Amino acid sequence: MGKKFVEEFDVSLKSEMNSPMTDYETFSNKELLDELRNKIIQGLIDKHLKDSAMTSLAIREEVDDVLEGYDLSIVERSYLYNLIDNEVNGNGPITELLEDKDITEIMVNGKDEVYIELDGKLVKDESVSFINEEHIVRTIQRLIQPLGRTIDTTNPMVDARLQDGSRLNAVLPPLSLKGPVLTIRKFKKELANIDDFLRNGALTPYMARFLEACVKAKLNILICGGTGAGKTTLLNILSSFIGKDERIVTIEDAAELKLEQDHVISLETRNANYEGEGEVTVRDLVINSLRMRPDRIVVGEVRGKEAFDMLQAMNTGHEGSLTTMHANSPHDALNRLETMVLMAGMEIPVRAIREYIHEAIDIVVQIERLTDGHRRVTSICEVSGIEDGMVTLHEIFAFHKQGLTENLEVKGEFVLEPGVPNVYEKMKAMGIEDLTDIFGE
Repeated sequence: MGKKFVEEFDVSLKSEMNSPMTDYETFSNKELLDELRNKIIQGLIDKHLKDSAMTSLAIREEVDDVLEGYDLSIVERSYLYNLIDNEVNGNGPITELLEDKDITEIMVNGKDEVYIELDGKLVKDESVSFINEEHIVRTIQRLIQPLGRTIDTTNPMVDARLQDGSRLNAVLPPLSLKGPVLTIRKFKKELANIDDFLRNGALTPYMARFLEACVKAKLNILICGGTGAGKTTLLNILSSFIGKDERIVTIEDAAELKLEQDHVISLETRNANYEGEGEVTVRDLVINSLRMRPDRIVVGEVRGKEAFDMLQAMNTGHEGSLTTMHANSPHDALNRLETMVLMAGMEIPVRAIREYIHEAIDIVVQIERLTDGHRRVTSICEVSGIEDGMVTLHEIFAFHKQGLTENLEVKGEFVLEPGVPNVYEKMKAMGIEDLTDIFGE
């Protein structure tokens, strides 16, 4: 039985293995396939076989031994072989998800709770499951082992960048009350550009031209939005407008930016070791970057004490700097920036901090992921001044929501707000004259 199956299996694989995995939903005996899959995987785990020792032939023979006596089609056997091969030589049940370029996020909340983000929407993937919690932990360990990282009960949390640039976060009990939790934000090799944003309706041509002019005029820009709104993607797009003759220093927790200019220095933070030593923070890198003669400083995200040093850099000749932060609106972003400066422990009056923010930040861009999953640049503001001790904003472009369609898509329109922004004069002083059709002379 064993040899005969291997021969038949080899023939079927010529067509099956070179095509996408058969759709799980087409099988009539899903419960049996799940049971067999679990039995085979658990058997391999119990044998404590090293992955490198499991050749394709050994995997097939293991599958064959378990399937003896079961009347399964070649397609079903191929499906099971794929799963086991992924388990031994790939990354377990989520191997196919990691390879799918249309999936942007993978969330494992439990053995039967796997969610993905597809086209901006979260959906539960019913075709992917784990045997038990130990199986989830084993998959996490396989993912982080090449990085020299570990996760266990004494070290129950890990945040790491995978070899392809994807961001992984995993939490084990007792920190996670419902069992092991795994989240992977996938890295897109083909990063979006401004034309992609225009095609997807994320902004208008006027807005795109204005933002490009802001970068070329060396305005300091703060991008804000919620988790998964597209802040880093927009930051990468705006960074692409920086001149090729400029020296750019990028600072990130996990390197996601992919600038095409020649003169780019990329810096990345480092976590503390097991002894609690060796940590290098965003603030450390921002301070150090000032000694590197940058024309531009691009900080992936400000979230703490480094905000003061970033503002200081913007106020001391490093114009055209860009960064992002988590905030629900442009006003909220400035309030959070103020709080972050206070966190730095500087004994500076609040009014002086607000003056500092007013002098440092020129443009605040809000990007949102709407309820229908689409991303929109919902506001572009300039920091216009200080009134009654508060930093004020003048909105230049806005997305006005107008309800939902029958398909629950968000209706709305982009609006150019009245008035000519103050930054337009700075743009013209920098030789940018191609916005007259937007703002007039």
